Amino acid sequence: MDRLLKGFVRLLLKLPESRMLLLLAFITGLLSGLAAITLKHLIHLFSWILRGWFDTTAESSLYLIYPGIGMLIAFLLVRYVIKDNIGHGVTKVLIAISKNDSKIKSHNTWSSVAASSVTIGFGGSVGAEAPIVYTGAAIGSNIARVLGLSYKHMTILLGCGAAGAVAGIFKAPLAGILFTLEILLFNISMTSMLPLLVSAVTAATVSFLFLGDSVVFSNTIESFYIGNIPYYILLGVVCGFISLYFTRTTLFVEGKVKDILNPYKRWAFSAISIGLLIFIFPPLYGEGYESLTALLNSDAKSAIGPSLFGDLLKNEWFVLIFFAAVIFFKVFAMSFTNAGGGVGGTFGPTLFIGGITGFVVSRFINLIGFYQLPEANFALVGMAGLMAGVMQAPLTAIFLIAEITGGYVLLMPLIITSIVSFITIRSFEPYSIYTKRIAKDGELLTHDSDKAVLTLLKTKDLIETDFASVPPESNLSHLVKIIANSKRNIFPVVNEKGLLCGIILLDDLREIMFIRELYEKTEVTRLMKEPPDIVLSSDKMEAVMKKFEKCGAWNLPVVNEEGIYMGFVSKSKIFSAYRDQLQQVSHE
Repeated sequence: MDRLLKGFVRLLLKLPESRMLLLLAFITGLLSGLAAITLKHLIHLFSWILRGWFDTTAESSLYLIYPGIGMLIAFLLVRYVIKDNIGHGVTKVLIAISKNDSKIKSHNTWSSVAASSVTIGFGGSVGAEAPIVYTGAAIGSNIARVLGLSYKHMTILLGCGAAGAVAGIFKAPLAGILFTLEILLFNISMTSMLPLLVSAVTAATVSFLFLGDSVVFSNTIESFYIGNIPYYILLGVVCGFISLYFTRTTLFVEGKVKDILNPYKRWAFSAISIGLLIFIFPPLYGEGYESLTALLNSDAKSAIGPSLFGDLLKNEWFVLIFFAAVIFFKVFAMSFTNAGGGVGGTFGPTLFIGGITGFVVSRFINLIGFYQLPEANFALVGMAGLMAGVMQAPLTAIFLIAEITGGYVLLMPLIITSIVSFITIRSFEPYSIYTKRIAKDGELLTHDSDKAVLTLLKTKDLIETDFASVPPESNLSHLVKIIANSKRNIFPVVNEKGLLCGIILLDDLREIMFIRELYEKTEVTRLMKEPPDIVLSSDKMEAVMKKFEKCGAWNLPVVNEEGIYMGFVSKSKIFSAYRDQLQQVSHE
């Protein structure tokens, strides 16, 4: 078997580059699709085992227990078996592309599936999509790593895995491709897009074979009526503001919960909190897709499920208030699940809240008697509106919802609401839920070529070390000898501990370096001066360029965090590396 595998690899590497990539994209899509259906089946298995226990109100107290148990199992699995942080999968993929040469650890090909299936299957209020994106990206990355492929090809296969994962879990190949292009990759060429197409179609085919050809969310939507356009615009504005609430509240709540340093206390607090929330608001249980499907079929009663509120739910206004509260508390339930040790994503909750937002907006307008709106239509379009705002990926939102609901008849309102939502949140928040965590650290690749290239350039890779150093206790005589053997015109003064004391410029010595009587009595410390600025080896390239711009120098010394001299970085080398990297980015 091992010999056959090695022979296949040798044969693969002999193929022309384009054919090799297409074949690897097919394999990546196949494995990503299988991973997606495995995750869905595991979630359904755990849910099926447990759900029979609390189908009635009398037994609904078990809602208090199961989500915490699932979070604890996932927490112990991650802490003692996986021993790595695997949360926030899409953000981790972005970090891998920006910071780690698109390399993802091999355990991520299975660890996110294992941990998230337990979390969600036991009722954790998160989505399965981000973990499967992380899994698919890891599959593509590790296939490329095993074959020793370049960063460019590793990034393409990573994108193929992500596209295949989204296509597989939603049976939506176009959405998988758009998700990868809008959120993960940048400036990709048509040549590089072909592997994404192959991977996404392959994964979707696998999903259709195993899960059937029905849409993910069955619905009873009506035809589009042009007179409803103003209300779809209103829905877009509402989705934009709820997206802003979603993004900022998620990061705030997770941060506050993680301030509880003891992980077991953090789990206990989160488990109790989410248990109570699900006990009061049953739609918060798990992904919430059953409730969402009920709303898409204009069945609000089924969407609520077994409830403590009894006859109050016969009041239409109370139903409206109930679902508005679900929108508000879903963000907390999701944050408690992730921060408390569970593993899941924000993708699913975004669809869930978006659908309920569309229902609430349309139900409110219907109740005040001002106008009659099709609530199922607005629930469907709201899913796209919130996704466009939270993920800041309007194209993905439009076509994903159309694919997973068969709602192409509502393509125009999908476009209108998604664009309005996107414009609304961009007025207040430039980053998506995925990129906001890492943008402040300067590690985010963007669709802006200049910023993307600066992110890819690493300061450590551009340090020049051929500058002859001078000890501070030496004199001009010793310095002249060093100058005679050097091709540089800058000389760092470095003490015996390796610390940078200052620099000497050749231009500053021209008037005295030929006066021999000064050789012995002129000390180096009298000739050196402070550098115009100092670069840390850990500085991001954008920060380095700002230092050059501020001081106007052409060369700056580089030291590590302890102040140890490492060399110099020059504008000319940065510009040269920038041009090389820009060409690579433009061709990817």
